[in-house]
Amino acid sequence: MPRFLKQQQQQQHNIQLTMNPTKYIFVTGGVTSSLGKGIIAASLAKLLQARGYRTTIQKFDPYINVDPGTLNPYEHGECFVTDDGAETDLDLGHYERFLNVPTSQANNVTTGRVYLSVIEKERRGEFLGKTVQVVPHITNEIKDRMQLLGKSGDYDIVITEIGGTVGDIESLPYIESVRQLVWELGESNSIVVHLTLIPYLAAAGELKTKPTQHSVKTLMESGIQADILVCRTEHELSDELRQKLALFCNVKREAVIQSIDASTIYEVPNLMLEEGLDIVALKKLNLPKKAAPDLKNWNTFLHRLKHPKQTVNVGLVGKYVELQDSYKSILEAFIHAGAANQTKVNVISIHSEYLDETNAAEQLQGLDGILVAPGFGGRGIEGKIETVRYARENNIPFFGICLGMQMAVIEYARTVLGLKDANSTEMNDETQHPVIALMEEQKNITDKGGTMRLGAWKCDLQENSLAYKIYGKSQIQERHRHRYEYNNDYRKQLEAAGLSTSGVNPETGLVEIVELKNHPFFIGVQYHPEYKSTVANPHPIFVSFVAAMVKNKK
Repeated sequence: MPRFLKQQQQQQHNIQLTMNPTKYIFVTGGVTSSLGKGIIAASLAKLLQARGYRTTIQKFDPYINVDPGTLNPYEHGECFVTDDGAETDLDLGHYERFLNVPTSQANNVTTGRVYLSVIEKERRGEFLGKTVQVVPHITNEIKDRMQLLGKSGDYDIVITEIGGTVGDIESLPYIESVRQLVWELGESNSIVVHLTLIPYLAAAGELKTKPTQHSVKTLMESGIQADILVCRTEHELSDELRQKLALFCNVKREAVIQSIDASTIYEVPNLMLEEGLDIVALKKLNLPKKAAPDLKNWNTFLHRLKHPKQTVNVGLVGKYVELQDSYKSILEAFIHAGAANQTKVNVISIHSEYLDETNAAEQLQGLDGILVAPGFGGRGIEGKIETVRYARENNIPFFGICLGMQMAVIEYARTVLGLKDANSTEMNDETQHPVIALMEEQKNITDKGGTMRLGAWKCDLQENSLAYKIYGKSQIQERHRHRYEYNNDYRKQLEAAGLSTSGVNPETGLVEIVELKNHPFFIGVQYHPEYKSTVANPHPIFVSFVAAMVKNKK
């Protein structure tokens, strides 16, 4: 090929790249935390996806933990696990549930991970003797990670949610990185969406804009001008109030978006569509609207969710029940499975610490099904074991997840096999019958962070089992998060006594699924099926569990 033709092709390629760069949307929050940045980010992503744009979301968290894996659920809600084994923020669960696209390690970054990376580079001598500082070294690391997904070529739009609120000391490096990046990316290649609160003062009987004005002012002091203002409110915003916000916050009137309280988070994409959030965003990014968003399947799900034909009551037995977010993915999986069955699933939280053989029957009566939740540590264990016994003996549909499955094994060993001392070495390392024991590869591990069995692993299903019937195939992949496992030394005994092993890891022989044949629905799984449940694909075990509750309902 002549040299000038090669040059011409290269020039065309470069023009193409500059014409179609990845666009970035940054979502910040002000006034108060827990306003729902994750839901707004997921809803906007859903609308852009429905218009035909390849969209992903990432979360930057300002805490110094390297990941949320070592955090107590009371601190930060549940820890969400991705296919590639990353322990991440629960907002990634929302992203997957809304978009039906798996996330990865790249979708969640913490301050701890950023500093760790920079310090490791410094130790390797990569900074050539320079003084390592927040600006430029920390901010450069943040900017690199913000653009990681964008540079992959897989996405047209990358939405980045910045955790915390504007003005927090912890968030400052992120805000500075956003400021630099907005400037570097140039005109129409990035926008900032600022989520804020419009409180209602009941005594005065009016909505107040001043907290929002202060929040925008704080953002501007950091050198960032919000392009879109999303206002969380309990009451409708008047046109007059929107004009006032536009004037005092330096945004266009069309860019003042109302985010009113909804009966379910799954209504928010429709509310944002009505407000024109996606159109304003595309206009500011200089992107075509394309076709109107196709939300047909989404709205079918919403209709089924809002118009159930029956109700079932399920007991969620766990030890973190005081904080809803501790079992966020389980609660959402019940919503997806409920809609698939046109059934309202009423989840009743029951604290396992206050359950024992004297009050189990009283506390668990009237339930149509029981789920024993995952968790770690010895607190509330005996209550979970007693719950399994009650569900098994009274033919109540039962579902055990991770620790819940292990409790089912312990209960069966104690009650049916008569091994009174049967336990997990996690709870009693001197037990005579360790039916649950520490995994071999975990025995020499001392560091707690990121060292569990994590991510997606294969599982072979036994034909003619309940698990096979549920999944409709012989091999599955599910996400894990555990250190302890079913002890295969007791497998023959337990199987002979009636506790079937219906799912096994093909490489290690690890028992993944146990079930009972002569029971309306009794299954325990070592993995976390709730992580993979989405609006578009409700998880089959949850769907079958809800169906069993409906069928078994007295």
